Amino acid sequence: MASQAEDELAPSQTEGFKVGARKTIDEYTKLDAEDESLAKWKASLGISTGPTASDPSDPRRCIIQSLTLEVKGRPNIAIDLTTPGSLEKLKSQPFTIKEGAEFNMKAVFKVQHDVLSGLKYVQAVKRKGLQVTKEEEMLGSFPPNTLDKPTYEKRFYENQAPTGMIARGHYTAKTKFTDDDNVTHLMFEWSFDITKDW
Repeated sequence: MASQAEDELAPSQTEGFKVGARKTIDEYTKLDAEDESLAKWKASLGISTGPTASDPSDPRRCIIQSLTLEVKGRPNIAIDLTTPGSLEKLKSQPFTIKEGAEFNMKAVFKVQHDVLSGLKYVQAVKRKGLQVTKEEEMLGSFPPNTLDKPTYEKRFYENQAPTGMIARGHYTAKTKFTDDDNVTHLMFEWSFDITKDW
């Protein structure tokens, strides 16, 4: 039986959609090798564009390296997730967001070893124990990073903080990065406060 945290972070499913069979980079590279237009398409995806940046001693396929809170008119707040203790810091030290402020999150990540199919960002936000919102965003599919493109960067949809006395207060969030194979690449809790002023 799935836990409550897993249920609230379960990505939506499209009825009738079936994930295709997994292929390795070698299989994609050899696929219709004589087809010039397909070769151009594969190059546009970054398949076979240079030496891989994969670390053979690290089995992870996707590594979320940093998250940044971007607020219009304010300095960015970046969290380096490669630093030990960074996830615990996210939970214990809330971000402050002024009511009505427009903001978005940005993730920097690395893909290694194999094609990552259907990377998704899923987030559930609660206030006083009640879920107030659930967001899900498809990031896409990515080939392994190469030495000439060592990371990917994704800026999420812009949000606006709620306004009014009732909206002000402390919020908790659970966030998960998952893929079409239902592999969880990162899951963490964090918090933020909606305030009247900065």
